[in-house]
Amino acid sequence: MNVYAVPPLPRRHDARRTIDFTAADAIANHIAAGGVTRYIYGGNAFLYHLTLEEYGSLVEWLSAFPPDRWAIPSVGPSFGRAMDQAPLVRRRAFPCVMVLPCADPRDARGLEAGLREIASACGVPLMLYLKSDDAFGSERDRGLDVVGRLVSDGICSSIKYAVVRGDPADDPYLKALLDRVDAGTVISGIGERPAIVHLRDFGLSGFTTGSGCIAPRRSRALFEAAASHDWARAQSARDGFMPLEDLRDRWGPARVLHHATELAGVAPTGPIPPYVSALDAEQIDAVRPVARELLEANT
Repeated sequence: MNVYAVPPLPRRHDARRTIDFTAADAIANHIAAGGVTRYIYGGNAFLYHLTLEEYGSLVEWLSAFPPDRWAIPSVGPSFGRAMDQAPLVRRRAFPCVMVLPCADPRDARGLEAGLREIASACGVPLMLYLKSDDAFGSERDRGLDVVGRLVSDGICSSIKYAVVRGDPADDPYLKALLDRVDAGTVISGIGERPAIVHLRDFGLSGFTTGSGCIAPRRSRALFEAAASHDWARAQSARDGFMPLEDLRDRWGPARVLHHATELAGVAPTGPIPPYVSALDAEQIDAVRPVARELLEANT
């Protein structure tokens, strides 16, 4: 069981909005100081919209992480983009690479063929990112059979499960997934809100955190409480994240975290790149006190 930070990726206030690796280092160091040492750079870092040049700079920076940190970059979401990125991943020693979910035309057999090629080109196993019931096409059972084969064949080493439910305990898709793969392969991928249910009731092997990039000690406390089955203590740790998580759900998880990280005082994050817009002044005013309170609670 473990906790995975999903950090934002800061940008400079220049014409090209270049990546600010000095600020990115500050965020990564802040997370590590809180006891969280696994990092997934994906949606919160807006990797969907990176240029190939930016991606090359990112994986070079990630490859220089200290040995006690796991750096996991993402590829995709399209097949062609992932294959363009694959040689850059292959040159470095990453434990795995996450494949961003694709919303374009797809089916189970086609995805299986493409993911096998991507894994071969990257030279490392994949972390699959399941964000919807039709992540592997409209035929649910065929898609889940593909996921099972990719795991059993070693193509996929882990699964980030991020299908949002009104009640996370009522999830037939997750139950069907766990009929095909061991729960130890799957991490809860939607932050702290469903983490306790996913870990306690489904036996998932860990959870991802965005808000924990501001308060990593609190995320670590949730993880340690869950690992010892102290669910009351885990619930107490989780509740402290809910004010920011509510704002993230309301206005967009990545864009709120991007601003909140700077507003809390962790590091400057700069402008948000297209296709996502910045929060307006009223939203900023709402996020600021919540972000600062979360950082102050990072004990």
